[in-house]
Amino acid sequence: MSDLSTRRSLPGLTFPEDHLKRLADDLATKFVGVFALETVERYVLESYTALLRTSTVKAHLTNNTIRFATDRLTALAQAKGAIDRPVPEVLFVCEENAGRSQMAALFTAELSGGAVHARSAGSAPAHQINPSVVAAMAEIGLDLGTAFPKPLTDDVVQAADVVITMGCGDACPIYPGKRYQDWELTDPAGLPLEDVRRVRDDIRNHVEAMLTELGVERKQPVS
Repeated sequence: MSDLSTRRSLPGLTFPEDHLKRLADDLATKFVGVFALETVERYVLESYTALLRTSTVKAHLTNNTIRFATDRLTALAQAKGAIDRPVPEVLFVCEENAGRSQMAALFTAELSGGAVHARSAGSAPAHQINPSVVAAMAEIGLDLGTAFPKPLTDDVVQAADVVITMGCGDACPIYPGKRYQDWELTDPAGLPLEDVRRVRDDIRNHVEAMLTELGVERKQPVS
C-alpha cells in the first residue's frame, strides 16, 4: 500500500461539501511526500472557511479555495525547505487586498517577467477587487479579472524574502531575517478612476524601484 493510501485510511475531517473532499484528495497527490493528507484537508477547509466569510460570488468559491489552499501549501513547503524557491518571493500586504497590494503583485509579475514571484494578502479582506482598480489596470493591458481578496496567513509571511506593507498597521507578523518595508500609498477605495490612475502609477514606480534594489531588470513592457 502506498504512503498516500495509508494516510487516506485514517479518519478524515468533516467537509461541508463533498466535492471539497475530492478536491483535497486531488491536491494531496501534488504534495505527496511533503504533507500528510490531514494537513492538506485542514488547509482546504481553513481556506474555504476564510474565503466564505467575504465571498460574494459563490460560483467561484470552490476554484478560489483550491487556488488559495495550493498557494498556502506551496508557501509553507517553501518556508520548511521542502521545495525550492527558484526566484525571490515578495509579499504585499494591505488592509483589504482589493487595490494596492493586488496592483503591486501584478506589476511585479509583469515587470520582472517571472524573475520575482509575488503574493498579496489583506489584514481585513474585502468582498471583491475594487472595480476601479480593475479598470485602471485594464487600461494598461493588465488583467485582474481572476484575482480575489485573500486573508493574511502566517505561511505566506514565512515564505517571503521581502514583505511590503501598505497601511495595514501591525497585522503582519515579524520573522527574523526577513526584509520589511512600508510603502506610504493612498488607498484607492472610494476614489474616482482619475485618482486611482495616480495611485496605480505610484505603485508602479515603487515596484520598479524595488526590482532595481533586488537586482532584477525589467523584462516585460507594460503600457
